[in-house]
Amino acid sequence: MIYKTKIGFIGLGKLGMPCAEAMVKKGFGVAGFDIIHKTSEHIDIRDSIKSVVEDRDIVFVATPTPHEDGYDGRTPTSHLPVKDFNYTAVKQVLSACDKHMRPEQTLVLISTVLPGTTRREFAPLVTNTKLMYNPYLIAMGTVADDMVNPEMIMIGSKNGMSGKNCRIRSELLESFYNQVCENMPRVECGTWEEIEAMKIFYNTFISNKIALVNMIQDVAHRLGNMDVDVVTGALSKSTKRIVSPAYMKAGMGDGGACHPRDNIALRWLARELDLGYDMFESIMTARERQAETMAKAILTHGKNIWFSSDSYKPGTDLVDGSSSLLVQHYVKKHGGRLVNGIENPVEVIVRVHESDEFTADDKTIIFDPWRTYPTADNVVYFGKYV
Repeated sequence: MIYKTKIGFIGLGKLGMPCAEAMVKKGFGVAGFDIIHKTSEHIDIRDSIKSVVEDRDIVFVATPTPHEDGYDGRTPTSHLPVKDFNYTAVKQVLSACDKHMRPEQTLVLISTVLPGTTRREFAPLVTNTKLMYNPYLIAMGTVADDMVNPEMIMIGSKNGMSGKNCRIRSELLESFYNQVCENMPRVECGTWEEIEAMKIFYNTFISNKIALVNMIQDVAHRLGNMDVDVVTGALSKSTKRIVSPAYMKAGMGDGGACHPRDNIALRWLARELDLGYDMFESIMTARERQAETMAKAILTHGKNIWFSSDSYKPGTDLVDGSSSLLVQHYVKKHGGRLVNGIENPVEVIVRVHESDEFTADDKTIIFDPWRTYPTADNVVYFGKYV
């Protein structure tokens, strides 16, 4: 007889209940608990966290991480003070679970949290067993189907896949989902922080996409002689650069003869048409702050800086909208010197393009925002801190 992993589910709300029932339909025995009494023909509903977790192999926690009233988007929120999620209930549940669990069991949080939260807020509460972060990409209304046909499975642990125990628990969850899922989804494993970021930025990519296409709709409404569906339909078929993995590698930043100037012009159009908002101010401000952050990071390794190129992309000498020159601006602003290695020795080489080639001795720092230069003691990968 093949052993079936025994599942516990804490939190049987609009996410937890359909997910737990989907697991039952795949042949797993599921025991569950919620502070609000629930009934189910499929789940073994128990009266306490203790009674659920003590005989389970994997315990999932689907406790909400709400904002305060007024922050859910049903009414205007842009004027409200910015706030993190409320993690009080999650912390209480994780503590209660851990109290009755053993080292061989696995505690799995699926609630949405901000990057850094699991290590800072939750990990200190879980000492008897292993804590994993495994958020779901599920839309309300299609929870059961999304559970068994997910786009991807995300599994986060303390050290990603670098530690033996982390690998074992990740492989345990991957094996579990192989039995639950019908579509053989890809599996992404990482540290708690990587998976937290993967989940929440997935959501915000969608929010930004919707905001941008609805801005096109607003322009059509104000301008006339324009059908929003003609424009968005053409853009949705642009699979080379828009609907594709293109530009999904972090590096020096946006540049060129078109992008910065187009964003500046669209700022003018937003005001001219009285749209009442300016997405492109945020984009250009972010571009500048990102360049300044990189410049400050470069300067932590030395003051005499040489950039491998001034151009905005490889294979050209054009410097229009060059992110390299923007970063150089902030290097100088914060006390750095741009040198050529003749009058002043080079302390840091900045690898502007991933294809740039140069020679350097082992005393010169190579600062690589693309994270692909051959690993060495003098190579700094910007954006990779694990």
